[in-house]
Amino acid sequence: MIRKHIASALCSIALLGACTSTTAPGTIGITRRQFLIIPASTVEKIALTQYAEQNSKAKSEGILIESGPEYERLKKIGSRLISQTKAFRGDTQQWKWQLTLIDEPVLNGSCAPGGKITFYTGIIRQLHLSDAEIAAIMGHEIAHALREHGREKVSEAMGQQFVIAAAAASSKTPEQTAAIMGQAANLLLTLPNSRDKETEADRIGLELMARAGYDPAAAINVWRKMSAATQGKNPPQFLSTHPSGANRIADLTSLQAMVRPLYDAATKP
Repeated sequence: MIRKHIASALCSIALLGACTSTTAPGTIGITRRQFLIIPASTVEKIALTQYAEQNSKAKSEGILIESGPEYERLKKIGSRLISQTKAFRGDTQQWKWQLTLIDEPVLNGSCAPGGKITFYTGIIRQLHLSDAEIAAIMGHEIAHALREHGREKVSEAMGQQFVIAAAAASSKTPEQTAAIMGQAANLLLTLPNSRDKETEADRIGLELMARAGYDPAAAINVWRKMSAATQGKNPPQFLSTHPSGANRIADLTSLQAMVRPLYDAATKP
């Protein structure tokens, strides 16, 4: 009986998947269809609230950098990348882009829905990033916003909960079925798609940086630095939401010939 419910629920997952694509394919050729049931405006409002709270907290702690050489450096790189986002979607030129730099020893950056970019001084200083390497990371994070991966994750979570609830309601042993379904949905939906999203962000980011005049080979180098900095701290790829360092480096290497003409034709910084 449990197998019957699992099979039925997995079919529901397949039927729920895929409605649209938020971006044009670009030269890199991103064509995956996306499952989106949450309005973009809803996700952007949530992101804007979180972004404002983050900045307010950083300011109160005296770690919000709003001017100076590091901030201006990021602002210049961001401006070049943002100008190239039209290759993937035309509406981004009307987005209210913002940049936040936080003085914390954190190896991280992000771009929330609607174009809210956050960088930490830790990733710039600890990895000794060049402008092109910053462009690789920032392009990757901007790509998440272009593809609306946050909105997609919320939509997937809602779809997952729908499947689990349906299976539990029809089973004689709802708790047991729900537990199994939770594991199945996590492995078959959440984890693989999360790795897909990270790979998409790598590839779109690579094209963005090339179009903006930053050497795409720097993307390979920055992930080598990241892999070295986090060595021994990452889980196995099968249970990770990110591709392994070796796999993402191999993927970025294989795409160099595709984006090199974009870089050669671009106006350099």
